[in-house]
Amino acid sequence: MKKEFINRVASLGLLFWMIKIFSTTVGETAADYVSVNLNLGLVFTTILMGVITIGVFFWNFNQKKYFPPSYWLLIVMMSIEGTLITDFLVEQLNVSLLILDVIFAIAMGLVFYFWYKKEHSLSIHSINNDSREIFYWVIVLTTFALGTGVGDTVSEYLNFGYLNSLILFGSIFILAGALNYFKIINGVLAFWIAFIVTRPIGASLGDLLIQEPKDGGMGVSITIVNILFFIVIIASVGYLANKNDSSKSIEV
Repeated sequence: MKKEFINRVASLGLLFWMIKIFSTTVGETAADYVSVNLNLGLVFTTILMGVITIGVFFWNFNQKKYFPPSYWLLIVMMSIEGTLITDFLVEQLNVSLLILDVIFAIAMGLVFYFWYKKEHSLSIHSINNDSREIFYWVIVLTTFALGTGVGDTVSEYLNFGYLNSLILFGSIFILAGALNYFKIINGVLAFWIAFIVTRPIGASLGDLLIQEPKDGGMGVSITIVNILFFIVIIASVGYLANKNDSSKSIEV
């Protein structure tokens, strides 16, 4: 007899990737806006956003299913917090970006290892119990922090530039999809590669928009970028919430 379980995370599709990338862009720009423009400081902003992120996590976790408003708000908050964690370690504790990339990469690998060892699956199509959901969100936060570090390393430390970085990471994203389409790599591996690189894609896009032209950016107001991207995210999540097609049960 088959048992039915409710999958607790978003299903894949064009809107998933669009909201994910826009959320990571907002994570980059909103973190800077709160810390710098609102003059709250990096340390206080990191603590404040961390507390909010924990609150949203429990709100989402208690749903025991995919609920678009809480899920995507948690994605946005983890994007912001992941950015702040990386910035705090680099700017306040003077940790090298390269060292940080290695540390977060090892941490991500360990979480994947323990997740697979315990659950025997890394597929997002089977996030249907508390353990798997916790592993999922730990990975999400880790990839946000790692993606921030890698994005900054490539665009700033290696002086690759924001536009070139956007093209580079965007190409990796497309390549992962192509390799999966031609059955060279499986869907689980392709998804996590794409999921990880959406962070530096979003960060590069955000920096390209808000940084001054002399620094390789377009000089768009950070306030305008945040408002426009939040509008797109809210409208998309509202559509998904009304459609409510991702809360269907799956059979295992």
